[in-house]
Amino acid sequence: MLQPKRTKYRKQQKGRMKGNANRGHRLANGTFGIKSMDAEFITARQIEAARIAATRYMKREGSIWIMIFPDKPITKKPLEVRMGKGKGAVEYYAAVVKPGRIMFEVSGVPMATAKEALRLAAQKLPVRTKFVVSRDYQE
Repeated sequence: MLQPKRTKYRKQQKGRMKGNANRGHRLANGTFGIKSMDAEFITARQIEAARIAATRYMKREGSIWIMIFPDKPITKKPLEVRMGKGKGAVEYYAAVVKPGRIMFEVSGVPMATAKEALRLAAQKLPVRTKFVVSRDYQE
């Protein structure tokens, strides 16, 4: 079984990311997709960078779906602030991604184009990914 890697985001009060994804683990809209192999918080900026990389390679052909949404606010206190005085301000928003979660889906382009576009998108993400193809895909 895959063990989540330790990162700077895995602090005590941020919640646990145990187990595999129990929803969002199958292709829903597209023919091709990328699936997460690690547990990680993915920031809104990382999602947007991946979307831009994939869209740019596909030259705005086909369709791309983003299947994760950054709905978890991550807070941080300013540097050199004493303890207490409440919780810090929201620093950024993140999507909680577990192993097996489909993150991006693509359709309407050839398999080679989709594979390269999703490879470029995966380079922008902090998780290991796997390229997946729909069962009913025929070349």
